[in-house]
Amino acid sequence: MARQNAAEKAGGAEDKRSRLREAIQGPERRSGSEPMERIIHERIRLAIVSALAVNDALTFKELKQLIGTSDGNLSVHARKLEEAEYIQCTKSFQGRMPKTEYRITPRGRKALEHYLSHMEALIKAVRKK
Repeated sequence: MARQNAAEKAGGAEDKRSRLREAIQGPERRSGSEPMERIIHERIRLAIVSALAVNDALTFKELKQLIGTSDGNLSVHARKLEEAEYIQCTKSFQGRMPKTEYRITPRGRKALEHYLSHMEALIKAVRKK
């Protein structure tokens, strides 16, 4: 009886490890396709994409103030997101002042939703006891 209980506990622990491994790796790893997009995992990039997901558009100045980062830092991370086609940048002039405006693209919104779903699955797996 004691051996059976020990075997059941060991099997339960392995099941928990398996669920956690699946949550960490994400559904695309299990299906054999490309690993999860990691480009928005970085804190500043995630902040940019999240801010744009709840706003139609934000200027460079608005994003900088909202996120609380430097011009250079925001510029570098925004460019990475542009290259991945997650955000769109439009440059214009307002009077004589340059104006840079950002919007999230459908691809960026999809990547954010995928990322959030992955994080939710990971949180659920970790919180299960």
